[in-house]
Amino acid sequence: QVQLVESGGGLVEAGGSLGLSCAASGSFSSINTMGWYRQAPGKQRDLVATITPDGRTNYGDSVKGRFTISRDNAKNTVYLQMSSLTPEDTAVYYCNCDAVSLFWSRNYWGQGTQVTVSS
Repeated sequence: QVQLVESGGGLVEAGGSLGLSCAASGSFSSINTMGWYRQAPGKQRDLVATITPDGRTNYGDSVKGRFTISRDNAKNTVYLQMSSLTPEDTAVYYCNCDAVSLFWSRNYWGQGTQVTVSS
């Protein structure tokens, strides 16, 4: 089992910045791709950004140039630095990872953290 614990959400004014972090813990051999997704009320869950263990990143079109994803492999932690936030960034942000052990490979979701951007 893998637990993902997110932190850093909250309320911020438009144009501001906010950082999220997510730490993976549990019984696994390694963590492959880690990422962030978000879901606004009444909308589907969308990609924000992903990062591989060797640092390759992928961003959703709406956040390119404003958000930066990074990770600390030694700590099994992924970070999301968000800047130039707009009210359209308001959503629940979910951490995601692919965890691997000797006998299985599974995808996990965090519980989500609310980010609210006021206009």
